[in-house]
Amino acid sequence: MDRVERETAVNDVYVTVNGVRLHCVTAGEGPLMLCLHGFPEFWYEWKEQLREFGKDHLVAAPDLRGYNLSEKPAELEAYRVPALLEDIRGLADHFRQGKRFILVAHDWGGALAWGFAIAHPEALEKLVIINAPHPAIFRELLMNDAEQRQASQYMLLFRSPGAEAMLLADGCALLAENVLGEMLKRGVMTEVDRAEYVKAWQQPGALTGGLNYYRANEVGPPAPGNMGMGMPAAAHAFEGDLAQMRVRVPTLVIWGEKDTALTVKNLEGLEKYVPELTIRRVAVGSHWVLHEKAAEVNGYIREFIG
Repeated sequence: MDRVERETAVNDVYVTVNGVRLHCVTAGEGPLMLCLHGFPEFWYEWKEQLREFGKDHLVAAPDLRGYNLSEKPAELEAYRVPALLEDIRGLADHFRQGKRFILVAHDWGGALAWGFAIAHPEALEKLVIINAPHPAIFRELLMNDAEQRQASQYMLLFRSPGAEAMLLADGCALLAENVLGEMLKRGVMTEVDRAEYVKAWQQPGALTGGLNYYRANEVGPPAPGNMGMGMPAAAHAFEGDLAQMRVRVPTLVIWGEKDTALTVKNLEGLEKYVPELTIRRVAVGSHWVLHEKAAEVNGYIREFIG
């Protein structure tokens, strides 16, 4: 946390909700902005938002269950979406003092944020999603779009029994190269950042916790050989009538268009599910646009929340 602490007054807190002890980093005071990271990130993903929005909000960036310094339940069932959504509700209730709050999220955190907004619109003032697909559209693409199915093949690898050993080998070399490598080359991240990530990944059980999100919810494309089986259970974690999966909260979607894991087709038809929708595309941003274009992303969020 040293790099953030030098420029921003931040606090480490531990909150027990829904039967798990979660580590959070907070900054500022005022209306709550809750920030949810993705895989394989942790609270540190939001260091620029802690710095910027901590000026006039209480920004809370948790390590989600299974990650970094948060508790890591052993049971696979503990990583099912309903339990994860209850974690979010508990965290929000702990910090928001009965008031509506702003939910900002990326990747897996974004998937959960869509689900939370669908289930609990009364709790939210606004929703900000960064490169995370709405569950109804993602399910449709996994069923019918070859490009997205191909882009999602890594999810099957993440669900495999040997995923941890592969990702932890040689000081997390493969994971660091695939997630951080290009950003390190371009100076978007530093060796200090890389060390923070490796330290978080090497926390006992942390990679298993993150991978269990994919395993417990069977997230991913149909496995090879099952393409003719129609809608597979593995298509997406969120269940229910897709026609009812409307988000009744003002929503900003920021999308790095060079995302190789989630295609821009995830934006097509989104207005059917999100009536109060604002989309901001970042043409040169990848899945990691939050890091690559932090000032631009913060500008879009600031404009949206007023």
